[in-house]
Amino acid sequence: MSLRRYAHTTLLVLGLLTALSAFFVAQLRFNYNFNDFYPAGDPDLDYYQGYTQRFGNDNDYLLLGVEAPAGRTVFDPAFLAQIDSLTHLAKRLKNVRHVTSPTTLANTVVEGLGVFSLPYLHPATYRADPARRAADSTLIYRTPGLTGNVFSPDARALALVLQLTPDLEKPPGDSLFTALRGGLARLHIPEERMHFAGRIVAQSVFVDRLKWELVVFMSLSVLLVTGLLWLTFRTWWGVVLPLVVVLGAILWGLGIMAAFGVSIDLMTALLPLMLFVVGMSDTIHIISRYVSELGYGASKRDALRVTIKESGFGSGLSALTTSLGFFTLMTSTIRPIHNFGLFTGIAVILAFVLSFTLLPAMLVLLGKPQMREPRRQGHSWDGVLGRLFRQVLVRRRLIFTVSGLVLAASIGLATRVHINSSLLDDLSKSDPVRQDFAFFDRQFAGVRPFELELKPAGGRDIYDLAVLRQTEQIEAYLANTYGLRFAASPVTLVKSVRKALHGGGLADYRLPAYTLEMRSLRGKLRQFRKKPEFSALALPDGSAGRLTGRMADVGSIRADKLNDALRRYLRTRTDSTVLRTRLTGSSNLIDKNNENLTLNMIQGMAIDVAMVTLIVLALFKSLRMTLVVLIPNLLPIIIVAGVMGLAGVNMKVSTSIIFTIAFGIAVDDTIHFISKLRLTLGKEPDIFKAVRYTYLLAGKAVITTSLILVGGFSTLLFSKFDGTFYVGLLIGLTLLFGVVAELTLLPLLILYFYKRPKAAATLPATNRSSQAPA
Repeated sequence: MSLRRYAHTTLLVLGLLTALSAFFVAQLRFNYNFNDFYPAGDPDLDYYQGYTQRFGNDNDYLLLGVEAPAGRTVFDPAFLAQIDSLTHLAKRLKNVRHVTSPTTLANTVVEGLGVFSLPYLHPATYRADPARRAADSTLIYRTPGLTGNVFSPDARALALVLQLTPDLEKPPGDSLFTALRGGLARLHIPEERMHFAGRIVAQSVFVDRLKWELVVFMSLSVLLVTGLLWLTFRTWWGVVLPLVVVLGAILWGLGIMAAFGVSIDLMTALLPLMLFVVGMSDTIHIISRYVSELGYGASKRDALRVTIKESGFGSGLSALTTSLGFFTLMTSTIRPIHNFGLFTGIAVILAFVLSFTLLPAMLVLLGKPQMREPRRQGHSWDGVLGRLFRQVLVRRRLIFTVSGLVLAASIGLATRVHINSSLLDDLSKSDPVRQDFAFFDRQFAGVRPFELELKPAGGRDIYDLAVLRQTEQIEAYLANTYGLRFAASPVTLVKSVRKALHGGGLADYRLPAYTLEMRSLRGKLRQFRKKPEFSALALPDGSAGRLTGRMADVGSIRADKLNDALRRYLRTRTDSTVLRTRLTGSSNLIDKNNENLTLNMIQGMAIDVAMVTLIVLALFKSLRMTLVVLIPNLLPIIIVAGVMGLAGVNMKVSTSIIFTIAFGIAVDDTIHFISKLRLTLGKEPDIFKAVRYTYLLAGKAVITTSLILVGGFSTLLFSKFDGTFYVGLLIGLTLLFGVVAELTLLPLLILYFYKRPKAAATLPATNRSSQAPA
């Protein structure tokens, strides 16, 4: 088969596969499922899933906070009328199961055979009777469970708590969100006085921004890479062909992801950009070598043959190490990170396949390019790289000294990096959504849910007086020491019923003093056990209960300390023969991710380092060469860790992927360099000449690919997600430091430590560089 027929056949097959990929890509959907960030396979996750079946999810709520007009309090009659209208609107909305509102809350009183609900607020009488307003205010702020839940402590804001349909997805969640905003607008409540918090808020915002950022980042990257390719090759095909190859690989990668039913989330949204900049490496190495061979006078056929033969080995190894850097993310128990690592790793391999099938096929069909400048006197890049190589040799002591000092400083600063995360920590502190969540932390009980399951022991039920007293002690600890600002449990139910039976007075909001009184209360409790507020806190048969609450989002470091102290308290101060407890909930599961982040990162780095070690040993059969390769690639990683420590950037879910990805990408150029060096050593026994020739041969591609990588990742700096911003910044810095180490440390380390013939046992003087082509 002739080359042209082979090229046409290749293009036909690849075109059919691309059409199939496009079919699947059309079915891709965007998704932000909060539950996906729970640690998969964790026993606590299994426990929590059983817990939600008994009591419901702890994050199926929406907080709607409204500030009173300037200069007024929440007891202003006109403001309360707006809140009451909003409450009735919310109750009518689809997917709203229950609304807790200041205007509908009532103090229940049981008199004789009748049950009466006395409202806490009487706004119609406030203008004529100021004393009534003062009395209502006093009662509200003395009644447990109202302040911080629906009334702010400073009486400047009110909150509605909407209990929603479990696991409400984005489309119905957006409809609910829009209806509420529309109702607030009709009530003439300005946006600056309204605040929302809850899972559906984050879900709506994250998905919409993912779509916008995906388009923006890809557009910026295409423009940037197009410009760099043009500056590098100065030909239309040097720009178009790499773009076609890489965009094809992205389409294939997304097609495979869609075929497996995986949606685009906060992590997989990075796949197109990641592959666009990473996948460009092989095409640049191929075209650079192809142009070099043509420049040295080779025919088109011979230039392609040499390029495929000599670039294929290095590109294959680099694709292996890069994909492995992504595949190691599959060790993560967090599903979005696992999927991102799996499908990006697959896409990197697909980019390699297309680079050595699609790109050669297109080059075959193109005519022999006209070189823009004569090559007899050497390449223009050769002069620049030759001078740079000489400077590296001259300043070798300075390079080693600076590298050592930077390494020591970075290690010291890296110890300041902490693993810490909070709800919505991927949004910047100035983001309106995060500021809304912070509003509830300041003015109300907070947005961080708390869950503790209560299991009576010794044949007791949840309404046993001893069990209730133990629960009350735990509540006191949580309020006074732990920081819980709002709590509800079976104790709340018993106290509320007792108060209602005694005329609704606050003095009677307490547990019965004697078992006999508790027995009489049980009959009343049975009448209410099927009500939603009761079934949410205790099972109908009394076999288990729930202590739920909310607190400020204190971050995972603080939460871990609080939880450790709570567990010690429960072990030492709770009688396990009366009551057993277990900490659970969505916040607890998110915090548990931090325990795995360090382990997953170490595992990923260890696999990467082991793989690179095996490759170098296979190529050179030298442990010293392994160190030569690892040092200039680990140094940038340590420097970036130092930068994180210096800047106070915490390790969290979104930033934990940085090091394994950066190492896998940064080592690419080293693999290309040493693979070319190995081929050169087969022809040139003098190590100095071989290193210099490899430096000149690989330098252009190393610099170009690094610029494209750094430029591509720099587009992430425009992200509104903090995690994405830091991925772009820190990986970009790693690659920038990496190319500097590649062009300075790597050749020096090879010349010093590679086992050479005795004739080349010492580092050559700079005037020997004239022996290699200029």
